[in-house]
Amino acid sequence: MNLPKKHSAADTTIFTVMSALAQQYNAINLSQGFPDFPIDAQLGNYLSEAAQNGWNQYAPMPGLPMLRNAVAKNFQQRHGIDINPDTEITITPGATYAIYTAFTAILQPGDEVIVLEPAYDSYIPNIEMNGGKVVPVALKAPTFEVDWDLVKAAITAKTKAIIVNTPHNPTGATWNKEDWDALAEIVRNTDIIILSDEVYEQLVYDGKPHYSVLQHPELRERSFALYSFGKVFHNTGWKIGYCIAPPAFTQAFRKLHQFVAFSINTPAQYALAAYLENGIQEPVNIMLQSKRDYFLGLMKETPFTILQPAGGSYFQLASYENISDLPDTEFAQWLTKEYGVATIPVSAFYSNRKDDKLIRFCFAKKEETLSSAVEKLAEIGTFQPNP
Repeated sequence: MNLPKKHSAADTTIFTVMSALAQQYNAINLSQGFPDFPIDAQLGNYLSEAAQNGWNQYAPMPGLPMLRNAVAKNFQQRHGIDINPDTEITITPGATYAIYTAFTAILQPGDEVIVLEPAYDSYIPNIEMNGGKVVPVALKAPTFEVDWDLVKAAITAKTKAIIVNTPHNPTGATWNKEDWDALAEIVRNTDIIILSDEVYEQLVYDGKPHYSVLQHPELRERSFALYSFGKVFHNTGWKIGYCIAPPAFTQAFRKLHQFVAFSINTPAQYALAAYLENGIQEPVNIMLQSKRDYFLGLMKETPFTILQPAGGSYFQLASYENISDLPDTEFAQWLTKEYGVATIPVSAFYSNRKDDKLIRFCFAKKEETLSSAVEKLAEIGTFQPNP
């Protein structure tokens, strides 16, 4: 039987490939973005409490009201943004699901979507699976800022959406208010929809604020804003995120959601709601900035070059130009096999596999994990022959 090919991406994601390679060679896994430290004990206690107290059946399709209310209250407290929990918030099984569902709600065959690259590797398959055409626009290395002239030039009569990501995976770059103003000017007087992937919105460093699409009144009216609890509370395995969108967009989103996932893990929703309502421990950005700074300090003892510290997310890019001229995927595989540290090659985030000799490290790890990894990296010599 011949099954249809739904997208142009590889059959297995680079994250799966590198994590499997790390396991095979017993390497320290700084590739896939997940913490190796525990969640707050109180959050775990709320999960247990939910299961023991009967929160074990289907939740309402949009999500538990108590969680949607808690999210709305949290945004009001942190950003002064008023969100209607009934008509604008939908709880989802992770942010990647929310991104796919948003695309499915708006795209028809032939629609074009502008993707700023490097980009999270689910965007392009999501667009293609819905019959859309990807229009890639490269960010400006090494700062990975947006070239707004290129974005404007990429817009055609078929442009249906632009997907943006701040803080950015894989580069750690962040947007400022001027970026949102530039985007608003470009899409003004059009019907272009914005998908704003803000899963790392609470992981912004060096005293800088996170600017959300929801804080821009003009853009908010045409945007899906997409979030992840896993990135904030170190519980990526719970796979719970949410979508915030205007009522009409939310209705379109839920028309699909009700027939795909319908309902999300009820005990986990209860736990997250209780945790949000009863206060959170140390802000996550403070803890993760300390890990970033610790990692950057250690990396000074290696032959890798840090182009700029990550402004957000929990990823740090590094150049290996002083070590090898191998293509980045081959270098990442060699590094895993020979030195026992798994990373992600940045070319995997480009549709044309653009190779700038950069790899991505995840620093959301215990200090002993980071120390052990960098100890191995420090053993690498400079300008050695190709392995």
